[in-house]
Amino acid sequence: MKLEVKQDVCIGCGSCVANCDKVFDFNDDGLAHVIETPVKEENIKSAKEAKDECPVGAIVEVK
Repeated sequence: MKLEVKQDVCIGCGSCVANCDKVFDFNDDGLAHVIETPVKEENIKSAKEAKDECPVGAIVEVK
């Protein structure tokens, strides 16, 4: 599973980082970005929860 944070949509609320800090972190602009790609098996559940809970839908799955 590969995820991406759309930088033009992200508002930097931190929900994804709080839910799954092994996959998401903040960049220098204060926006979230993916730090683990592809997502390791043990982090998939929490990464999917973070994706689903993003209030602006900035996290997308890429192929």
